[in-house]
Amino acid sequence: MRYSVSGNGREQSAFSRRTLLGGMAGAAAFGAVWPLGGLASATERKGRIKQSACFMCYKAYLARHNISFDQFAAACARMGLRSIEQTDPSQWPTLKKHGLICAMSTHHCGPKGLNRIKNHDECLAKLRQSIDVTSAAGFPNVITMSGFREGMDDEEGLANCVIALKALAPYAERKRVTVCLELLNSVHDHKDYMADSTKWCVELVHRVGSPRVKVLYDIYHAGMMKEDVLADIQHHSDCWAHYHTGGVPGRHEIDHTQTLDYAKLMRAIVATGFSGYVGQEFNPARPDALKSLEQAVTLCDV
Repeated sequence: MRYSVSGNGREQSAFSRRTLLGGMAGAAAFGAVWPLGGLASATERKGRIKQSACFMCYKAYLARHNISFDQFAAACARMGLRSIEQTDPSQWPTLKKHGLICAMSTHHCGPKGLNRIKNHDECLAKLRQSIDVTSAAGFPNVITMSGFREGMDDEEGLANCVIALKALAPYAERKRVTVCLELLNSVHDHKDYMADSTKWCVELVHRVGSPRVKVLYDIYHAGMMKEDVLADIQHHSDCWAHYHTGGVPGRHEIDHTQTLDYAKLMRAIVATGFSGYVGQEFNPARPDALKSLEQAVTLCDV
């Protein structure tokens, strides 16, 4: 769903000024912010890739430049984004106001993972709570984590995660919410994290055997683990419910400054018939984070 404003052109212009210019009154204080003229009307996108912005990547930028969440949501909608993920339920009315969703809800388990039986009661209770609010909002996914090895064998951790997710799967199926265990790299950002390989994650999905238990395939993290990202997309698309982006290395902008051909990867995702969301989860390195986001959205709109 794209953001639109009913009424004639004068009403739309007035709305743009009220919502965006008024909210970004502090822009002059810090210089070049994403050009306000670019927010005058919604950008038309091909829409074959449904794109999402990861809120945590922009929180510091918004705070630094006095941009409210409402203004950020309006800007995202006008770029052609369909979601701002990893947001709190208190922010969801604002998303809906701008025709957006939260494509990936959080689970609030912190560093605790499903690879240890002792964590199951707490984590599954919190996951059910997240599933409840996500389902009530009509949103699609909830994130979860494997946890860290801390000396545990990968097969033991995999078996424990399967036990937990098999127990949760019927609940997720009834609520029509997909639980997505995230693949993260264990060599740089999340040292010792267990679900750090395509092989482990694919095996998890196959053992659980539920359409509501899949993997959040993070392209940056997979790239850092030297996985064959293109082949993973092409051969294991049935296991991936959601994608994240990020420049390899550095996790910054996804353009020529890094090593992956994101336009090619997005075309491969489209070719698999993927109907989920791609979350822009890079950390902008340039001063104008919104301009970097717009650039990434355009690049991935294949």
